[in-house]
Amino acid sequence: MNARQYLLLFGLSLLISSCEEKMDLDLNEAAARVVIDAQLSDASAVQRIRISQSVGFDDPVNTSGIKGATVSVKDNENRNYSFQYEKDGYYIHRNFKPMAGQTYALNVTVQKQKYSSSSRMPIYVPVQSTGISEKSIAGENYIFATLTFNDPPKVSNYYIYTLSINGGPFRFARAESDQFNDGLKVTHYISDLQKDLSRGDNVIVRRYCVDEKTYQYWNEYQNNNLSNAAPSNPKSNISNNALGYFSVAPVKEYPLTIGQ
Repeated sequence: MNARQYLLLFGLSLLISSCEEKMDLDLNEAAARVVIDAQLSDASAVQRIRISQSVGFDDPVNTSGIKGATVSVKDNENRNYSFQYEKDGYYIHRNFKPMAGQTYALNVTVQKQKYSSSSRMPIYVPVQSTGISEKSIAGENYIFATLTFNDPPKVSNYYIYTLSINGGPFRFARAESDQFNDGLKVTHYISDLQKDLSRGDNVIVRRYCVDEKTYQYWNEYQNNNLSNAAPSNPKSNISNNALGYFSVAPVKEYPLTIGQ
C-alpha cells in the first residue's frame, strides 16, 4: 500500500496536524458509451475537449476517439465557442480563456444524440507557501509535496490536484474540500497514485479550484481506487448517460524539487 492509499484510508486530518493533461477515466463498462473528457482552465487560450467511445475494459486502449461530433461551449453572457476537430477525438478552440465567476454550458452532439453539462468557474484561492514534507505512516516513511493556504471562510471550496514526476505526464493525485476546515489555515499533502515520491525527484503540482460537481466526480474516483471491490465509473456531471466530466477551473502550477 503506497502513501496515497494510507492517506485515503485513515484520513489526512488524523495523521498530520492541519485538519496535454492526463486524468485517467475508469471505464468498467460492458456496453459502449460516449466519453467526454472536458477539463477547461485559464492556463491557456487553447482549450481541448476529447470525445470518445468506451471499448472493452480489458483492451489495451480503453477509449476510441470519435470524429464528426459537434462541440460547443457557451458562457452566461451568450458568447459561443465552437470547437473544431483535429485528431484522435480531440476538439480544439484556440482563442478561449475562461474567466472566474462565469458559468459555462457544454453542448455535444454525437450521431444525433445530445449531451450537455454546466460548470461555474470559481475564484482561485492563492497559496501562501509550498514545500516538501516527510511523514512516518504505519512505520514507513513517505514524501509529500505540500501547499499551505488560508481557506476562505463561509464559502464552500473544492480542490483538485494533478502531479507530474520528472517530466512525466500529469496524473490525478487528490481531491480535497473544506468541509472540516472552512476558513482555516490549511496544508494539503500531495502524493502520486501510482508511485511514491523519492529523493531527487522533480515534481510539478497542478492545483485546480473546482466546482462541487467536479469535486464529487474526482472524490468518487479516488474512493473507488481505495475500495477492494471492482472499480466502477464515477457519476458523471454530463447528461444522457455519458461517461466523463465537464469542468471549468482556474489552475496554477507549483514546481518542487525533493532534496537528496
